[in-house]
Amino acid sequence: MSMYGRDPWGGPLEISHADSATDDDRSRNLDLDRGALSRTLDETQQSWLLAGPGDQGKKKKKYVDLGCLIISRKLFLWIVGGLLGAAAFAGFVTLIVKAVPRHHKPPLPPDNYTLALHKALMFFNAQRSGPLPRHNNVTWRGNSGMKDGLSDAAFRRSLVGGFYDAGDAIKFNFPSSFAMTMLSWSVIEYSTKYQAAGELGHVREIIKWGCDYLLKTFNSSADTIDRIAAQVGTGSTTGGSSPNDHYCWMRPEDIDYPRPVTECHACSDLAAEMAAALAAASIVFKDNKKYSQKLVHGATTLFKFSRDQRGRYSAGGSDASFFYNSTSYWDEFVWGGSWMYLATGNSSYLQLATNPTMAKHAGAFWGGPDYGVFSWDNKLTGAQVLLSRLRLFLSPGYPYEEILRTFHNQTSIIMCSYLPIFTSFNRTKGGLIQLNHGRPQPLQYVVNAAFLAAVYSDYLEAADTPGWYCGSNFYPTGVLRDFAKTQINYILGKNPRKMSYVVGFGNKYPKHVHHRGASIPKNGVHYNCKGGWKWRDSKKPNPNTVVGAMVAGPDRHDGFKDVRSNYNYTEPTLAGNAGLVAALVALSGHENTGVDKNTIFSAVPPMFPTPPPPPAPWKP
Repeated sequence: MSMYGRDPWGGPLEISHADSATDDDRSRNLDLDRGALSRTLDETQQSWLLAGPGDQGKKKKKYVDLGCLIISRKLFLWIVGGLLGAAAFAGFVTLIVKAVPRHHKPPLPPDNYTLALHKALMFFNAQRSGPLPRHNNVTWRGNSGMKDGLSDAAFRRSLVGGFYDAGDAIKFNFPSSFAMTMLSWSVIEYSTKYQAAGELGHVREIIKWGCDYLLKTFNSSADTIDRIAAQVGTGSTTGGSSPNDHYCWMRPEDIDYPRPVTECHACSDLAAEMAAALAAASIVFKDNKKYSQKLVHGATTLFKFSRDQRGRYSAGGSDASFFYNSTSYWDEFVWGGSWMYLATGNSSYLQLATNPTMAKHAGAFWGGPDYGVFSWDNKLTGAQVLLSRLRLFLSPGYPYEEILRTFHNQTSIIMCSYLPIFTSFNRTKGGLIQLNHGRPQPLQYVVNAAFLAAVYSDYLEAADTPGWYCGSNFYPTGVLRDFAKTQINYILGKNPRKMSYVVGFGNKYPKHVHHRGASIPKNGVHYNCKGGWKWRDSKKPNPNTVVGAMVAGPDRHDGFKDVRSNYNYTEPTLAGNAGLVAALVALSGHENTGVDKNTIFSAVPPMFPTPPPPPAPWKP
């Protein structure tokens, strides 16, 4: 008889009484079993114990413990080998790709406007007075005017520095201030384009050179002043043969004749224009807080002086009246007030600039043949465009809206007058607009109009406005850029004479520029006042190239005389070149790179328009 019990190792357990042992035998066997179990088994013995009957002759598998995963060693080796192979293959492919010669698409060459921009800025280097920086890059120029101001017994203060105005060595504050204002305006609007052309640092340096000199011409640390040094040197030859900057023909470095300082005590036009220059420059240099504040303070002092001491700087037959006669100071009040508001955010300046009476005195409602002609003398058109910008982007509302809308409408009319379909201004057969109605030296007016047309076109684009109306006809913004391009293209050589009027640009340009420094060789010889006349009257081309100088331009028949003695054709000026630079940068680069909408308003506080007054109570 047997009985079955449960075997904890997985099989039946049979207990037979026949095979049973005595209690003593079982006890001894149990002791032996405990001794055997207590002995530690090695790895081989454990494998024998655990192996099934069929596993005794098989080879043991090896595993790799990866910490979070245990995998077969063979599989592990396959994976590692595959990864190494893939890496080697990728490296081989990369090596082949790098070894194959690449055919990069060459960058687009700079456009003509950018090429001309580089040269136009160099003219300002050639016009520097004072100790020249090492990197001036005009080899035939040197230090000059080192005693300006100090040599005048009645003045006795340093006026070293600044720029010579044109082909002579006179320093006129009025046109040079306008030139600095124009350059600053162009930088504020198109700093990205200047940066792309690699000229941002250069143009900022030019502006600072000019503004540092302007700060010397009055007591810029004071809040109130009673005079400005308006001019260094004289040019009038009505006094006979007395040596001066026009009678003599000398290199600026060799000047040994007296250079008197002209001061003014009632010069609203000059002071307001100088204020505009410093105010605009303060926005350019807003990244230099200390210098920007210095410019703002100087501008504030000047504008206060312009309002307190009324008068034209060129009145009374002064020397300046022969060269840069100012016809009015009201336009400078509107222009200067606009820049003062943009530089300070002080609404009192905006109230002044938008005062209807001020606009009336400035000629905003007169019309006339010169309406819309922007120049060193008449700033009204520039102010109208600038204030139209304010309306387009900030919409100040009441109480400014009415006059701003008027300025905006007037700007639209002026832009219409530039178009060939209208007859406000004649054109030469070659297509040059006659903004000065056939009078000499036309190009300085043309470049200013080209800049205004281009920048206003960009204003409209930035304001998502596709165009504007001339009467009942709608014109897209591209028409304004086309106008600006045709005029600048004419100046750069697309004209009946196939001549560039910018020296050094193109293959054919004026070689007898009316410019003392460029016409006299730097040969170590000191030519005195009359000694330089032989170079003035020489038929040979100038020995030095005044790169970037825009000459006065052709006549109303597209004719041009490349004669050094005829300044109406061949003399360049600071104001003319500043307008050229502004127009060139506006047209340069990609057309989609428009104006910087916000920088010009960096000092203007947020506007919360004052609501108009309520209507008067109804009376029966």
